[in-house]
Amino acid sequence: MDVATILLAAHHRNLWVYYAIMATVGAVLGGYLTYRMARKGGKETLEKRFSKRKTASVYATFERWGLVSVAIPAILPPPFPIVPMLLAAGAMQYPARKFLAALAVGRGIRYTILAYLGAHYGRHIVNFFARYYWPVLIVLIAFAVLGGLYGLFEYKRRQKVDVPKAPRPSSQPRQRTA
Repeated sequence: MDVATILLAAHHRNLWVYYAIMATVGAVLGGYLTYRMARKGGKETLEKRFSKRKTASVYATFERWGLVSVAIPAILPPPFPIVPMLLAAGAMQYPARKFLAALAVGRGIRYTILAYLGAHYGRHIVNFFARYYWPVLIVLIAFAVLGGLYGLFEYKRRQKVDVPKAPRPSSQPRQRTA
């Protein structure tokens, strides 16, 4: 959605506000669907999907910061996960109006900034990628491969941590009690 908003605003500079609004509406609708699914499933569904440690962390963040914990991740770029906060809002039965307001404000700020930057600097960005297509593509593929390898490494490492260890046999003989 970010790239589409930037590219559309770069090609149709006078419609950048429209693209920001449409991207915001689409993101809010998608976030609301996630919220509704979590609201119906409750905390049990969330705890089945994520580890207890992760859910406890998300609950603590949500209880401390409230709906700001939805608005701030909605502004931040893609590496920051927003889905756990959307699920937590639904699972904790937060009012839908407050949730939608926080999500709309966060996504609205994000897509307005992206559309504005796309309208004003997008042609330079598009020209750069057109000129350096192959080097940029190779770098992006390299980052994707490195990210995938890192994800695989973390997955394997966590599997080793989660496996219960078998009890060691003791070298001392058992004492009999009468």
